[in-house]
Amino acid sequence: MKVLYEDNHLLVVEKPVNVPMQEDASKDEDLLTMAKAYIKEKYGKPGEVYLGLIHRLDRPVGGVCVFARTSKAASRLSEQVRNHSFRKQYLAVVQDNSLDDSGTFTDRLLKDHRNNTVRVDPRGKEAILHYEVLKRRDNLALVKVDLETGRSHQIRVQFSSRNHPLWGDQRYNRKATAGQQIALWSHMIELVHPVSKETMTFTSDPKGYPFDL
Repeated sequence: MKVLYEDNHLLVVEKPVNVPMQEDASKDEDLLTMAKAYIKEKYGKPGEVYLGLIHRLDRPVGGVCVFARTSKAASRLSEQVRNHSFRKQYLAVVQDNSLDDSGTFTDRLLKDHRNNTVRVDPRGKEAILHYEVLKRRDNLALVKVDLETGRSHQIRVQFSSRNHPLWGDQRYNRKATAGQQIALWSHMIELVHPVSKETMTFTSDPKGYPFDL
């Protein structure tokens, strides 16, 4: 776990791929537990360490992730998430690069909790994203994605529903082959510091194929 920034109110890390955000049925080591252990060891904290989970990344996705170190910071950051001032930007590689150079996707997404999948459905919650193509090569396109909403599996489903599935997405891309790692990365988070009120930006860049088109 790479630490990008920390103070008395925030802990910003680079989430490794294929690590769950918090403990799940797999019992694999999770990011929240790793982050708490880091704080406990570095500062010699007795007892249970508090860390607030502000947002989530899908297990196979890596990149910038923010935790709150106090309940007050968690409350203020969660409010930013609700009012969309907590800005999240991703990098993704999609297959079939015939999509326009830029655009906005607006859908309603419904989650099926029985199998943890999401689909476009008029009964679902509104999901909006904006994208821009940064590079094209062969049948792939590297896109920058700004989320206006933060629905579960949003980027993956909104692109795949338009026949532009993410490279390596084992769940929503029928062309993905076994062993491929989904090409989706939490590239940038911009937020207002919960105490100083300073606007802060944190970034992380993915490495290797297929991001390096």
